This record gives sequence, structure tokens and C-alpha cells, in this order.
Amino acid sequence: MSPFVTYFLALQKLFSRYSILLMLLFCCTQLCIAQENVREKIKRDLYALQAKHDFSPKDTVYIDLLNELSREIRFVNTDSLLLLSKQALKYSRSTGYKAGESSSLLRLGDYYSDQGENTKAIDNYEKSLALASEIKNSGLMLRSQNNLAGEHAYKGNYAEALNGYLEGIDLATKFEEKVMLSIMNENIANLYTSQKDYEQALEFYKKVTKINNDIGDPVNMAESMSNVASLYADMGKLDYAMFNINKSITIFEQHKIMDWLAFAYEIKGKTYLKENKFKWALYWYNQADMLHKELQDDRGKIDLFNGMAEAYLGLQKDSISQEYALEAFRISTKIKFVEGTQKCAKTLYKINKNRKDFDTALDYHELYQRLSDTLSRNENKKSLTMLKTKVRHDQQREELMIQNQKALAKQRNYVYFALSVILVFIVITILVRRGEKIQKKLNRELQSKKEALEKREEELSAINETKTKLFSIIGHDLRGPIGALQGLLKLFKDGEVNKTEFFEFIPKLKGDVDHISFTLNNLLSWGQTQLNGAVTKPSVVALESLVLENINLLSEIADNKSIKLVSKLAENTLTWSDVNQIDIVVRNLISNALKFTPENGMVTIEASEKSKHWEVSVRDTGIGMDKITQEKIFANNSNITTYGTNDEKGTGLGLSLCKEMVEKNNGTIWVESTLRKGSCFYFTLPKSEKTYERTA
Repeated sequence: MSPFVTYFLALQKLFSRYSILLMLLFCCTQLCIAQENVREKIKRDLYALQAKHDFSPKDTVYIDLLNELSREIRFVNTDSLLLLSKQALKYSRSTGYKAGESSSLLRLGDYYSDQGENTKAIDNYEKSLALASEIKNSGLMLRSQNNLAGEHAYKGNYAEALNGYLEGIDLATKFEEKVMLSIMNENIANLYTSQKDYEQALEFYKKVTKINNDIGDPVNMAESMSNVASLYADMGKLDYAMFNINKSITIFEQHKIMDWLAFAYEIKGKTYLKENKFKWALYWYNQADMLHKELQDDRGKIDLFNGMAEAYLGLQKDSISQEYALEAFRISTKIKFVEGTQKCAKTLYKINKNRKDFDTALDYHELYQRLSDTLSRNENKKSLTMLKTKVRHDQQREELMIQNQKALAKQRNYVYFALSVILVFIVITILVRRGEKIQKKLNRELQSKKEALEKREEELSAINETKTKLFSIIGHDLRGPIGALQGLLKLFKDGEVNKTEFFEFIPKLKGDVDHISFTLNNLLSWGQTQLNGAVTKPSVVALESLVLENINLLSEIADNKSIKLVSKLAENTLTWSDVNQIDIVVRNLISNALKFTPENGMVTIEASEKSKHWEVSVRDTGIGMDKITQEKIFANNSNITTYGTNDEKGTGLGLSLCKEMVEKNNGTIWVESTLRKGSCFYFTLPKSEKTYERTA
């Protein structure tokens, strides 16, 4: 190749680089101008209000514009942010404008957060949230809740942050605020990313993506894609990271979102850094740095400068690397951003180790380790693990519902098929009677179907037997209370019973309705196990919580009979079982104990820990039962209907249902009883493994 051609190619390459740089400079200038135009419009509106002859700074429109301008200049002029927020707060309080006061406190919280004054930030966010809740302003409530949780995250208190985000998600769901719902789910994903639990973070980003698709706002989608790109970069899935960040950059440039564009450039630099393409990483870091020169966002500069330090370190430019790392460390220390300080300490450790300054490297390594322990402390891990367990439980429950629906559909198909076969059999039988010749021919065909039909007949017979039993129970235990209710309503309608007399029957009617509800629940649960088989889906179940829920549910019955209902279960009585099935067992056993315990008695629920299982007991001081009854109550196909101390009725299904449910969960159930002294029902359940250690 001739020298002239070599020179020409080098000149062309240099011109190409400068063209890209000039294009980016032009783009950044346009973004700055666009955001400046927004701020100028707000200022013009403020000046227009001030120019009116009847202007008053207590005008709520004026206060709202002050708060809006404060929000727009947060990353441009922090001093003005503080001044405008204080003015808006002063005017809001003087005129009693609580929405303006809440918004001003929110802006002040942002200011103190950016300055690293966590205590003041949290104080202002909490006051803003309290005012917003008082006036029921959902928008302010959600923004205050989100920023408050975020401030706890900056302090490294992920457990408190997680609680805040979950409360915010409940509020956003209640108010149908999809944008804030997306933001808070995304912030929870970021907490999992900080703990390097990338798979769980992706689960929450899937939720965010679904919500953003419903909203249809491209800017929201781009913000999420930027965070997802950062996550993929941390996971080492660099192609996915580059795909997402390029899409988000395009959207931010189109809509002129300057602060998010700076973040997106920084993530693109981070992606190249993960590929060890240090020059390209620095190129995009520099683009982000150019935008940051127009912003006052110290927290955003920490990852940027730290990334630039790592890129220069990769290029073996240790001195420049150290300057950027020290600046990032200074900013993160100044604003008390624990996670940022941790990252910078790790980079400074690598730099000083590379420079063979081992004493300084050791100091930074010890600081990094100490901060890592802080961010990974037990309460943070436990809170995030418990949320993960809850998410998995919800998924399992949803899968169970789908499987049940499929099973019901399958059962219906079997019934339709059986009916079709019977219909065919009838038609064939009629044809057989028409003639012996045809009958002989059909007999050969019927012989091949005989065994299949006999099997179907047995199934139908079993179904009919179950149906007969169900209708017998319904006729015996449900028709009476419903008939009594129907008769009383007719008497009231016909005027034979006045209102006062009718209200005297209300306690009795309530008891009948409660009995009907309880009976129907048992019937449906038992019927499901008999007709299509209940699918057992074991998970970690906190038995003490389940018992307390049922005590609360049945407390009114206990109070009516002055029975003391006591749970002696210790915390963390964790079993590996199906929560819905064990809920039925506990509810039935407590209900039975209450039924057969006279007034002023006691029902006690306890659990003793064995080597591989829990032994749970429900003990009452009731009327007890003889040996013959004890032998019958758990027998197959038994249906003993008895009456309680106050003539409470039962279907006889309860204990049969309990036996089925316990055995499906790999347990056993038995009873010990003495007449006139009481009964104690025992059942066992497998113990749960130490799930937190396994899933963390």
C-alpha cells in the first residue's frame, strides 16, 4: 500500500471520529435546549401571575408552579431548588394549602437526599407522606412513599426499603396508578440486583415489562430497558445488555430526556467495560460526562467516575484511574451513599494493589468488606428471601388453580364420553331387538366393548354413590336451616311477625347461616377430593400464623360460649405442606372442639417438635367420647352426625376430610378421649427445611 493511500485512510478515520463527536455534541446541546425551554415556560407562567394586579403569593396555582419548577431544576441548580421549595412551603403553610405543603416537603427531601443528609431527607419525606395521606392525594402519597423507601436503600437498609416499596405497591394497586406500580416493582428488582440475586431481579423486571406494555409510554419502557441493560451487563449477558441500552438511547434522544440519556450512555460504557473494550468504554463514559457537566447529580456521577477509573486501569493508566476513583469515593462519602462507597473502595483496592501500595490497598479492601457485610446483613437477606418465597408461593397457587380447572374440564369430558357410550349402547340394544341376524352381528362388536363398558359403569356407580351421599347430607343438614330461614322470611313478609320479633331471631339466623357456610366449605372440599382428586402442592407453611388466623375466624363462636381459645405454638413452626389443605384441617378440628366443649371451657392448640415432623394437638375440656366412637370416627365411609353442647349440627364430613388432607401431606391423625373430661386430636406434619439458607 502506498504512503499516500495510508495517509488518506488515516485522515478518513480521524474525520469519521470527529463527525461522531460533533453529532453527539449537537445532540447534547439540543437536549439541554429542550429542557431549558420547559423551565423557561414555567418561569414565564410565574412572571405572568406576578404581573396581575390582584397577584398573591398564596395563590395555589403560584405555589404549584414553584413546586413544579423546583422539580425541573433538581439536577440543574440545587441552591435554587432549596430556595424555591422553602418559599413554596412558607406560602402553603400560611394559606393552609396542604397539597402544596406536601409537595414542597417532597422537594426538600429530594434536596437533602442529593446532599447526603439522610436523616433530614427521611424526615421531610415522612412529613410529606403524612400530609398526602391526610388529604388522600394518591399521587403525592405514592411519590413520597417511593422516595422514602429509596432513601432507606441509599443508607443500605434494604429491609426497610423493601417494606416501603411493598406498601407503595399496595397503594399503587389500590389507586390503579400503573406508572408508580412499575417504578416500585423496578426498585425492588434493583434491591435484588444489589444482592446479586439476578434471577429474582429478572422476575420483577418481567412484571415491570408487562405493566409498561399496558401503559404504552415509550419513555417508561426506555427507563426500564436501561436498568435491565445494567442488570444483563452484571450477569455477563452483554448482547442482551447492548440490545436494550441501544433501544433506550434512541428513545431518550427522541424525547430529549437528558438525565436518563446520561445514565444510558454510562450503561453502554459499562457494557463495553465488561467486554474489556476499554477505549470504547471511555468513549461512552465521556459522552455521559459531557451531559453531567450540565447536571448537578452527584449520585449519578459515582458509577460514571468509578467506571472511568476501571477503564483507565484496564488501559494501564493508573494515575488517571486513581484520580477518577478518588473523586467517585469523595462524592459517595460526602452524600453517605453506602453502595457507591463500597464500589469505589473495591476499585481503589485494585488500583493500589496494581501500584504495589499494599498498605493502602489493604485499607480499602477492609472498607469494602465492611460495607459489603453491612449491605448483606441478615435482615436485608431475610426480607428479600421472604418476598421471594411469597412470590413463588403465589406462582404455585396460580399453577394449582390452572391445574384444577384443567382437571375439572377433563372430568366433564369423561362424563360426556361415558354418556355418549351409554347412548351408543342403547341404540345398539334397540337394533339388536329388530332381528336375530343383526343381533348376532352386533354381539361380536358388543363383546369387544363389554369390558370397557363395565369399567365405565363402575366409575358411574361410584360417582352416583358420592352424589347420593352429598344429597343426603344436603337434605339432612342444609335443608333444615334454609327452610327455617325461608319460613321466617315468609312470616315477616305476610305480617305475622313484626320487626321486633324478627330481630330477636337474628342471632339464631346468623348461627344457621354460619353453619351453612361452614358445611358448604367442607362439602366442596370433600366433594373435590372424591370426584376429581385434590392436588397437593406443598410449600413452607408458618403453622403458628395459620392457627392464629383460624382462632380469629372462630373467636366469635368461642366468645358466645365463653370458651378460652389458646395457641401455644412457638414462632417459626414451619411445616412442608399444602397451606389450603392444612387450613381446612385446623379449622375443622378447632370448630369441633368448640362444638363439644361446654361454656367456660378451654381449647388449646400446641405443637411439639420431633426429629422429622411436628406433632400438633387440639385439646378441649369437652364431653369426650367412648372407645367405640373413637374407633368409628376415622373409619372409611363413616358419616357420623352429632350435636354439640348447644345443639350445634355437623355434617360428619369434617373428620373424614381432616384424615384425607393430613394423609395427603404425609402425616397421620388420631384421637385420645375420656368421657366427661375432654378429647385431644393429634396430627403430624413434615418439618420444613431451613428454607432461608437454601434460597438466599
